[in-house]
Amino acid sequence: MLSARFNKHTLIFKQPGGTSRGPLYTKDSWYITISRHDHPERFGMGECSLIQGLSPDNIDLFKNELKTLCERINEYPEWVERRGALFPAIRFGLETALHDLAEGGNCFFGETDFTLGITGIPTNGLVWMGDATFMKKQIKQKLDAGFSCIKMKVGAIDFDEELEILSSVRKEFSKNQLEIRLDANGAFTMQQVFEKLKRLSDLEIHSIEQPIKPKQVDDLAHICRKSPIPIAIDEELIGVAEENIAQLLNRTKPDYIILKPSLLGGLHMAKKWIQHAESNHIGWWITSALESNIGLNAIAQWTFKNGNQLTQGLGTGQLFTNNIPSPLEMHQGRLFYNPALQWKKQLPD
Repeated sequence: MLSARFNKHTLIFKQPGGTSRGPLYTKDSWYITISRHDHPERFGMGECSLIQGLSPDNIDLFKNELKTLCERINEYPEWVERRGALFPAIRFGLETALHDLAEGGNCFFGETDFTLGITGIPTNGLVWMGDATFMKKQIKQKLDAGFSCIKMKVGAIDFDEELEILSSVRKEFSKNQLEIRLDANGAFTMQQVFEKLKRLSDLEIHSIEQPIKPKQVDDLAHICRKSPIPIAIDEELIGVAEENIAQLLNRTKPDYIILKPSLLGGLHMAKKWIQHAESNHIGWWITSALESNIGLNAIAQWTFKNGNQLTQGLGTGQLFTNNIPSPLEMHQGRLFYNPALQWKKQLPD
């Protein structure tokens, strides 16, 4: 028999995270812990991570849904079947908590070169939106920290200013020295998107995420066919039912998909996307969705096991002032797991 409980933890950004949807100052996560009645001291812990305005979960019903699930935790397969698609963040937290419990409750999901501390996962350095001075400062910090790939949010300030920033970086670092990924978060319109993509293409950009708002599938398909820059999609994947994955990828044919398990309904659903992408010769990588170290750790260990050689988006654990202490460390643009460090997996107050 299982028992479960949950608690809320508000993560505080070290500096506001600028996006096209506005700045982020805090972000709520809910932790679900599951134990067996015969060993209550050993528990698995999962994170249900919410991003206001992006997570498809009904935030007003979120707490009651978690409460009901914990009260009926021994019926969790039925909850997954009936309610899981409506609450992908909870489904991810449930899935990873159960996995953690099955592996002994130590946030350790099997011995690999990653968990042994031998190999790190290449990770992009995230550059938030802001004024030109702020963005240039962030880029310098990422380069000084050894990142060979940066992901820059675009679409919040004047486009010519963004081009100037990117041009100055590219003049100093060739595409062989520095990979530049862009994320528009849907900031471009169809009337302007091709002009902007053309101007950006002169800067040897690796890819650009979600150039237009999601749910404009025909327009997105047109962009994917005609863009001079490889197109990656992520928000477009949110809320897509498993039976519709193949249809979306066949219609749009992007160059890459970017998978955020907390927004898709867990690692199981992310794997479904990967299978369909690979069968269509579409590249993919994994990005954390502003989880604390609990969710990030589960995603990172799973990502390593999947053997993807591309640079991933797993650097968000460094963003918060009150993250859960963990063995995760960033060195020279790679995420490492330091087995000499201990987890402090207490449930936050």
